[in-house]
Amino acid sequence: MSAGDNSFKAKLKFGETQIGLWMSLGEATTAELCSHAGFDWLVIDAEHGPNGLRDILNQLRAVGTASHPVVRLRNDDRALIKQALDIGAKTLLLPMIETTEQARQAVRSVKYPPEGVRGIGASLARASLYGKRSDYLSRANDGICLLLQVESLAGLDALEGIIAEVGVDGIFIGPADLAADMGYIGNPGAPEVQARVEQALQTIRAYGKAAGILTGDPELAKRYQGMGVEFLAIGTDVGALNAGLAGIRRSFEVA
Repeated sequence: MSAGDNSFKAKLKFGETQIGLWMSLGEATTAELCSHAGFDWLVIDAEHGPNGLRDILNQLRAVGTASHPVVRLRNDDRALIKQALDIGAKTLLLPMIETTEQARQAVRSVKYPPEGVRGIGASLARASLYGKRSDYLSRANDGICLLLQVESLAGLDALEGIIAEVGVDGIFIGPADLAADMGYIGNPGAPEVQARVEQALQTIRAYGKAAGILTGDPELAKRYQGMGVEFLAIGTDVGALNAGLAGIRRSFEVA
């Protein structure tokens, strides 16, 4: 596989809905198990999950190529972005983007010069197979997929400018934080919230960028898929484990 290959990024441009799962448990074995469940993409969540850099590295290795790993970092810190890319993350999701300048700097952080300012250390890194991938520096920029997470009213106000930044491959709408910002904390399904969510998703797609979202509600998931959302997460490892355990326990209840 060459440094420029990123099947997830390529499929985003075709308008096909890729189905994903959120992983927040921070365990390589769990990630490996999820990778064989048939999902197109899996989020390694380092914003809310207990994931440090080595935890992310172990999960990237566990997932391998069975599914496409998307790493959500805790913020848009440039040094952290550089480390995540060096350990082999090819698709990053950066949370709490609220301004065009944030989006512009995020693009600069994931790109090598002259397009960006990513530091050069590939010969030491897993991303280049520890220097064995001779074309890494010349092709890495093409293979990195940058997804930005907009999840506040301020972010929605700046949405068109964020979308317009060259180098942003997709925008993920975070309904939970948006709901809280709108005064509906814990209720992302509120009609007022969903109206803003759907308007944002339509705007993203109208500008020719990929739109993404997470929901555990099957009806909402089908609605988003019908809208043409390109990357759609339909659950979490935590939710799947909770539901599975509860179902097993109920099946053995004594009348």
